[in-house]
Amino acid sequence: MKNKTLHFLMAFFAIAIGLYPAAYFFVDMSQGFLGSKSLALLNNAVWYTSFYTHIVLGGVALLVGWVQFGKRWRTQHLEWHRRLGKIYIISALLSALAGIYLGFYANGGAVAAVGFIGLGLIWFFTTYRAYTSIKAKQVIIHQKMMIYSYAACFAAVTLRLWLPLLIVTLGDFTKAYLMVAWLCWVPNLWVAHRLVKQVS
Repeated sequence: MKNKTLHFLMAFFAIAIGLYPAAYFFVDMSQGFLGSKSLALLNNAVWYTSFYTHIVLGGVALLVGWVQFGKRWRTQHLEWHRRLGKIYIISALLSALAGIYLGFYANGGAVAAVGFIGLGLIWFFTTYRAYTSIKAKQVIIHQKMMIYSYAACFAAVTLRLWLPLLIVTLGDFTKAYLMVAWLCWVPNLWVAHRLVKQVS
């Protein structure tokens, strides 16, 4: 029952945040995250393309990734597991690369930048390792790396859960953002490490 509840919550937040990037195409978001960026940066084609690559493909990775954690579903729908897996791998790798680039321009300076760049590097490495291991038919390693990969991907969710709590607690957006740059993914990897121990 506990596992079903956790799986439901993961699915709910993955779908909700996975669909969130669509708002950028239908709603004026200039007062939100984009509003915190300089006009010069917003007019930078590389940054702008990277931003939309990161949020759109990151959203796709979130949307298809949670399904893969159902063991019964994977067994009964192996072909769909492979198809969605390919979509996840491509989306995650490209979103991670874009995220690494965006990290250099993170609000909050070096502390936030290192946090987000570190997240991008870990997400890219674990996703790529998951891909190479399944190509080599190393199923257990593939499963472990995918757990780590999706834990990094799920930082998109945990960031949005932690940030408002930190702002209320600390009473300062900048301090909250510096903390969430690390808090959104480090605990995720700790949880992933606990789950990986159960894979055999």
